[in-house]
Amino acid sequence: MKEKEYEIYTLKNGIRIIHREVNHTKIAHCGFILDVGSRDEEKNQMGLAHFWEHMAFKGTKKRKSFHIINRLEVLGGELNAYTTKEKICFYASVIDKHYEKSMELLSDITFNSTFPIRELEKERGVILEEMSMYADTPEDAIQDDFESLIFGEHPLGFNILGTPGTVKAFKEKDFKKFVRETLDTEKLIFSSIGNIPFKKVKVMADKYLAPISACTANHMRIPFKKYIPSTIESRKNIHQAHCMIGRTAYKLKDERRIPFFMLVNLLGGPAMNSKLNLELRERNGFVYNIEANYSPLIDTGLFSIYFATEKKQLEKSIRLVLKELDKFKNTRLGSLQLHYCKEQLIGQLAMAEESNINFMQMMGKSILDLGYVDSLEDIFNRIKKVTATEIMEISNDIFKQESLSFLKYIPD
Repeated sequence: MKEKEYEIYTLKNGIRIIHREVNHTKIAHCGFILDVGSRDEEKNQMGLAHFWEHMAFKGTKKRKSFHIINRLEVLGGELNAYTTKEKICFYASVIDKHYEKSMELLSDITFNSTFPIRELEKERGVILEEMSMYADTPEDAIQDDFESLIFGEHPLGFNILGTPGTVKAFKEKDFKKFVRETLDTEKLIFSSIGNIPFKKVKVMADKYLAPISACTANHMRIPFKKYIPSTIESRKNIHQAHCMIGRTAYKLKDERRIPFFMLVNLLGGPAMNSKLNLELRERNGFVYNIEANYSPLIDTGLFSIYFATEKKQLEKSIRLVLKELDKFKNTRLGSLQLHYCKEQLIGQLAMAEESNINFMQMMGKSILDLGYVDSLEDIFNRIKKVTATEIMEISNDIFKQESLSFLKYIPD
């Protein structure tokens, strides 16, 4: 995205506002992206960031829970939030004429939550039910267990939802302490997209965001350093075998991030012509779905492959996956194949930009993590420069079988 396509405004309290004006929509999307996530928890705080996300909707200094959830919903808008390993996001989507209401509400729930005890007890039960739901869904549960396998006792290995023990123990003071130790006005972004002139956004920001007191967090993230490949088989009361294969990968600022993302997209991206889909589904009929993913983080990254299959076909499927990885290690991509690989990813990214809500969140995260927002043109130029040699070198670096971890859910 070119500089002229978005504008940034920094308030005296450190809060930065990034806005992109678009003229072809009546819907505005905006939200706070906080540089706080589950990796910022201590072991006895597991799940606290996610619980905070829930409790933000349960009461502020001037609103009760009903008034929060009703504020935008009655106008046809949506209010939502999520927690990841490194971020919490509170966001809203509204018709543009209600944009100001969404900014005011989001600032209220982000900075003025009171964590009322009665609501806390109710929401505790909701989160415990959420845990049970994930535990009953092996394709979700294995993702969490695989991250724990890869990152071990490091906070990146913590389950975002926490554990039943930690969630049952949290008290009002725990939330207030965590917010006090992690919330930093210089490490959060208010990001927005809509048919609204930037000068109007600045006026609203001066009204609702400028009065917020500056706060500084002294919390320091523990860098992840030691990855040890592991293999675990777990017996489950399930019908299919589920499997994840992967390891640590390149961090967010690594120059190999984009070529590796391109490689993973070719290997097991969303397109039906991905190498793994062609081999395991189309040629052998072993799986309904198979996917490869790469998630870069500040100091490391996660590469993973996931599929489910019949128990008797599990080991055959794993061998086929490893065979495909070996092909990338041993065979250089041809010029035509490399060309189509680039064109496919460029097309996918261009279509993804049409989702304004995702783009709004991406802008905020990019400013927090990188200090800038990559233009699509810059990303496309980097993709076009990727060579077959780069792909082969990265394959030999990441796909070494001795460096891979395996997690298998085996039906009883």
